[in-house]
Amino acid sequence: MAEALHPAAVDHLPVFITAPGETDVLFNVMTVFVLLVVFLVGILYLRLHALPEHMAHGASKGQLQIIGVLCLIALFTHNHLFWIAALLLAMVEFPDFASPVKSIARSLARIARRDERADEREAAQSGLAAMRSEAQRKAPPPEQPPAGGPQWVPLEVVPAPGDDKIEHRG
Repeated sequence: MAEALHPAAVDHLPVFITAPGETDVLFNVMTVFVLLVVFLVGILYLRLHALPEHMAHGASKGQLQIIGVLCLIALFTHNHLFWIAALLLAMVEFPDFASPVKSIARSLARIARRDERADEREAAQSGLAAMRSEAQRKAPPPEQPPAGGPQWVPLEVVPAPGDDKIEHRG
């Protein structure tokens, strides 16, 4: 026997209305869709939140750490002022003060080692120096350079093998 419709029911029901006891397909599809959208919005939010760190990737270590801390503070406090400060800090390129100071320190260390080696050679050759001084006293004096002016020696500047003065950003 055919089921009789209630007198208040309409003849044609929409597709999304299911009969009692059947699976609600629209509900299942919308559940998956909402979970997917929430997941994608979360990824977009976190990628946008990490934008200052990605922008400052080639910056100095200290600047990158400051930007990372500001982004974390902004993430946990929901205070957008920290994120804006991190973004502005990522756009500004700080001058590199450490490289020239490191270069000076390497040069001074090299000079100090050269002086130490010269002192060691002097100590090792002290006996030979005494013998040479006697021989030089007996030998005639060497020829004097011409008095026409200073003698110029060409200077070749060779970069140090550990020189790390490079451009950080392109």
